[in-house]
Amino acid sequence: MDLDFIRSIGKRLLVEVPPLVWEFYGRSAIGKGAGGDKTYPIDKRAEDIVIEEIENLNEPATIVSEEYGWKDIRGGGKRILLDPIDGSKNALSGIPLFSTSIAVVDGNTVGDTIMGYVVNLISGDEFWAIRGNGSFLNGSRIKTQQGDDILVVAYEAQTPKIDIPRVLPLLCVSRRTRCLGSTALDLCHLAQGALSIFVTPAASRSFDFAAGWLIVEEAGGIVTDLDGNPLKTIHIGIEKSSPIIASCNESTHKKALELLTMK
Repeated sequence: MDLDFIRSIGKRLLVEVPPLVWEFYGRSAIGKGAGGDKTYPIDKRAEDIVIEEIENLNEPATIVSEEYGWKDIRGGGKRILLDPIDGSKNALSGIPLFSTSIAVVDGNTVGDTIMGYVVNLISGDEFWAIRGNGSFLNGSRIKTQQGDDILVVAYEAQTPKIDIPRVLPLLCVSRRTRCLGSTALDLCHLAQGALSIFVTPAASRSFDFAAGWLIVEEAGGIVTDLDGNPLKTIHIGIEKSSPIIASCNESTHKKALELLTMK
């Protein structure tokens, strides 16, 4: 299961998923996924595509997906962390910003992630990283923002009345703020130098951030929880595990953590 195979899945998703946006526009949920969030038809269709491709590969693998949960293939093997549609609410609303996130993990923790891949299902942009080999956007190497100025801060607010006050000190010192609605793409945009910081104070699941975590780390950035603890020891699974703050470098990260602990 190499990068070419993962990218082939992305190419199929790009062909089959975008036309579904208006077909499924405003549709109601069809149930709840293993992670507890609502499952929409577009989530299920994207997940089915990825699982079908991995099953057809005829290699042992264990899929950990937002909708399906855990699925062993040919007895199980390396973990494939899958968020079929990251930004489901954008997709259902016709907002053209959502992605598929796939991480390959050779072990039981986020730190065992060996490959991360995120495809923007509207623009077709592909972000990826292989441990020890850097991060890439459409084949060109990317690096995080240089310098420690807090230029653009992106955030996610699952519960705005709780989450926005929590990150407000950080937002107030930035030159610009963004709330894009796709954690995987937020992390990738940080990795390419477009953002200084990304923060989501609500707990996220490992399949939400594992691919983006590796892409940021390989691009020179740093990702921790809001107390500064690294995420690499977090066990993979479908449970909500940790809030996230990612920064372009250690100096900026230190500033961000100090701002978030201000009383």
